[in-house]
Amino acid sequence: MDKTVTDPKTKSSDTGHEWWRGAVIYQVYPRSFQDSDDDGMGDIKGITARLEHIASLGVDAIWLSPFMTSPQADMGYDVSDYCNVDPMFGTLADFDAMLDKAHQLGMKIIIDQVISHTSDQHPWFKESRTSRDNDKASWYVWANPQPDGTAPTNWLSVFGGPAWEWDGVRKQYYMHNFLASQPDLNFHNPEVQDAVLEATRFWLERGVDGFRLDTANYYFHDKELRNNPPHMPDSEDAGLDAPDVNPYGMQNHLYDKTQPENLGFLRRFRALLDEYDDRTTVGEVGDGARSLKTVAAYTSGGDKLHQCYTFDLLGPHFDPAHIRHCVTAFEGMVAHGWVCWAFSNHDVHRHVSRFIKVESERAPVAKLAISLLASMRGSICLYQGEELGLPEAELTFEDLRDPYGIRFWPAFKGRDGCRTPMPWEADKDNGGFSAAKPWLPVPAEHQALAVSAQNGNDHSVLEHYRKVLAFRRANPVLKTGSMHFLDMPADILGFTRQGEGERMLFLFNMGRKPQDFRLPKGVVIDEAVVMPGMRGHHDGDHVTLAPFDGFCARL
Repeated sequence: MDKTVTDPKTKSSDTGHEWWRGAVIYQVYPRSFQDSDDDGMGDIKGITARLEHIASLGVDAIWLSPFMTSPQADMGYDVSDYCNVDPMFGTLADFDAMLDKAHQLGMKIIIDQVISHTSDQHPWFKESRTSRDNDKASWYVWANPQPDGTAPTNWLSVFGGPAWEWDGVRKQYYMHNFLASQPDLNFHNPEVQDAVLEATRFWLERGVDGFRLDTANYYFHDKELRNNPPHMPDSEDAGLDAPDVNPYGMQNHLYDKTQPENLGFLRRFRALLDEYDDRTTVGEVGDGARSLKTVAAYTSGGDKLHQCYTFDLLGPHFDPAHIRHCVTAFEGMVAHGWVCWAFSNHDVHRHVSRFIKVESERAPVAKLAISLLASMRGSICLYQGEELGLPEAELTFEDLRDPYGIRFWPAFKGRDGCRTPMPWEADKDNGGFSAAKPWLPVPAEHQALAVSAQNGNDHSVLEHYRKVLAFRRANPVLKTGSMHFLDMPADILGFTRQGEGERMLFLFNMGRKPQDFRLPKGVVIDEAVVMPGMRGHHDGDHVTLAPFDGFCARL
């Protein structure tokens, strides 16, 4: 029988015509997309040169990972000037030209806004650390040591070690949730909030369509500086999104992030965006078992974030029970919010490598994954290169640039394996990414999967992506219609999408064996619908699916 996940009668606010509802967003990692000046690094002019490729996929928006001025200690997530482009990526004029061309091609631009912390090279921090009584003395989180000289609290850094660094000038510790060179801003200070909002306005005035808010639940810390309790097996741990190699997950992060004051700032952020037409926010929320409660709070009431994503589908599990659990849990907990689903991004191993057991499964799993993702309710986010079916790159320690990977090697190999350059030309050095030695190597297996090798090949992963996204656009029910799960055999994920005057059935065999089964009682097929790349068929209420196959019909 149908298991209702979303009821359009109670979700009337979700059926509006905002462009971001149900949008397909394509993430570009600027360092690795296209190098236009042969210095081995991708840049904004390179992105502009490749916009037609992104548009050919049929996406609605592009999310740009950081490109602002930065010493690049954490690949741009350590900003030293919020209102400029880092010279390695180009100029503000280059950005404006890229934005204009994207808009001409019918695509929106969303940019990363990394405001929970800055670089230690930001002028704000340089001034803040000079004394305890300068104009920006309280712009960062400073605290006195314990009587024995140890850190003010037991808080840990996501990147390993204590979340506190000693400063000999102020003779105080400053807080850093990430690298020691990424000091946390003090959002309890209204002047800090005003400053980051003005930096946001700078980009709104340039015509940016939205913001992906990095670590959106890290803005505030506990003013009383209370210690985090240890993680207990039955507690709602807030650090489970960190790899097991990191002791960060051994604490229940009650006081170093996700504070109630965050709601007030998110209202201020939303009020700023509401001064402009058709803008959006996508919040990144990493809060362990509490993530859905946090997302619910951050998206409720229509006065905070437009949508959020969690890490639920960014792990190793790719099976019907996991997908159903994640969707059902989100819809059950987040009554009025909107979700953005993704299988890959710049922080996790590429999903085909996480999901397959042998190389021969790579292309079938890549095709099944996008077919499934495009059939789900919510917005969806694609990560550059997944449209080629790229696997995770195997790198040596000498190749690594990611501080997280270097810190935890060899127990954890870091994030560089998903950040290698985009392969464009199969017959050119470095896959056509750059004539110079790239900042990360281009694996031979990636070069063989280059855009040039897949363009026009009807059976390629790339062409499958284009067809599937066209299928999603042609069926509006897939963007905002309700989603109801069906009780099916273990390897089969079955659900219906209802809205826009129709009801569609989707069945996916996520297993490695053929499946023959009968539809649940009461599910009656009106007509089969051709779904790109899927070969499933039916005879009355009997459905046959090959491994990693799918079937679609109208009911």
